[in-house]
This record gives sequence, C-alpha cells and structure tokens, in this order.
Amino acid sequence: MAEITAKDVKALRDATGAGMMDAKRALTECDGDFDRAVAWLRERNLGKAAERAGNENAQGAVAVAVTPDGTSAALVELKSETDFGAKSPQFVALVNELAEAVAADGDAVVQARKDAIDDLKVTLKENIEPGRVVRFQAEAGAVIGTYLHVQNDRGVNGVLLELAGGDAELAHDLAVHVAFGRPQYLSREDVPADAVAEERATAERQTRLEGKPEAALEKIVEGKLTGWFKRVPGGVLLEQPYAKDDKKSVQQVLGSAKVVRFAQAVIGE
Repeated sequence: MAEITAKDVKALRDATGAGMMDAKRALTECDGDFDRAVAWLRERNLGKAAERAGNENAQGAVAVAVTPDGTSAALVELKSETDFGAKSPQFVALVNELAEAVAADGDAVVQARKDAIDDLKVTLKENIEPGRVVRFQAEAGAVIGTYLHVQNDRGVNGVLLELAGGDAELAHDLAVHVAFGRPQYLSREDVPADAVAEERATAERQTRLEGKPEAALEKIVEGKLTGWFKRVPGGVLLEQPYAKDDKKSVQQVLGSAKVVRFAQAVIGE
C-alpha cells in the first residue's frame, strides 16, 4: 500500500474540487495512483450528479463571441442551480470557451465538450446543462451586432442581431435595444395568426361596448391592434419605440436597413 500524504490529498483536491475525505478515500482505493483516483472520483461523483438532474437550474450565465473576421457569432447559455455556482471562475470560463467554440465551429461543439460540463457538475455539485445555443453566420454584406449585460461577474442577458444594409454601430445599438426591450418577434408577420385574430376580436368587442360609431370601428380596432403589437408578450421588435429615441419606432430608425434576425438569452427566463 502506497503512503498517502497530505500533499497528495491536496493535489487531488486542487485538480478535482473534491472534499478532503473523498480525495483521501480515492487515493486509498487506488493505491495512491493519482490518475486512477481522478477517474474514481469522476465516476463516483457523476453518479451523484445524475441524482441532481431533476433539480431546478434557473440560474447560470450567458456568453457571446464573435469570430475575428466578424462573419460568425454565437450566443451560449449554461444553466446552474445557484448564482454562486454560476459566478465561479470555472463556470464563467467554460461558458466563454463554449461561445468561442460555437462561433468558430458550430453548435455541435457543445455536445463535444460534454466531458467538461460533466466535470463542472462534479466540481460545483450542481445540475449544470446547456441552455440556449445560437450561432449566426452573416449573409454577404450583413453585419452582426452583439451585447452582453454582465452582473456579478457573469453574463446574464445576451443578444445577437444580424443587420443588412446598416453599419456595425447601428447593429450594436439595436442589440442593446433588444437586450432591454426583450421583443419576442421581429415583425407583425411573425406573431401567430390565431393570436392576432383573437386580439382583433377582443378589440372589436371592446370598441362596440364603448359605443363608438360603426363607421370608425375599423380604424379604432387597427389602432388598438398596433398598440398590442408593441406590448404583446415579448413585443414585436420593429413596432417598439426605439430605446435611444422613443419618438421613433425601430422600423423608422432602420430606414433602408433590415434586421435579418435576432436571438436573446436571459438568465431566469
């Protein structure tokens, strides 16, 4: 039996995040073999991690990354049980690494990095899993704007936005608008038709109950519907008042430019 020293135990703890007694037991079970002890701990603790798979993981962190040539960008959310875990250097480093890898090589790399996510589950003793993963590859002539709101050392609100016919500054400003406006849809056409029909019927009933003249009914209903598009749960981006100039809609600010698409991930939503 190999002698297990305090230095050996500390080295294993530093490498795996295991507690002192677990590290000592692993070395004892593996006759002092460091690599075998690491594997022993990983197998044992992944079993425990599986037991936590059903735990709520509404916390986490978001990262955004753009390739050096600016043509591809990624948004990655990594979910955790607590903000304490999500703020840890290991957690933040991993979500940033994943975003950079997705931007460069596509979202399949998240599954390829499963072992790194599993190791973090063991280290932090939390139910950790990928949340939203999005990659944009810009069309020819388009630009990608990004924004990441950081709170307590971790990203909590990230946005990607692809803009055609506009510049990088406008793309960034629109990404900031999305971060805080939190629209769900790009245009009216993206709102489900049944939801629009239901809202139109509701607006007609309200207008009739208000005793408005029949001749004005259609115009009043359209006005109410326009207001609803701005505030429909999540909102319609092009209809929203622009954050930097609320006297104009996003559509008016765009002019001849066009938002191709956008994506957002917010921790806790």
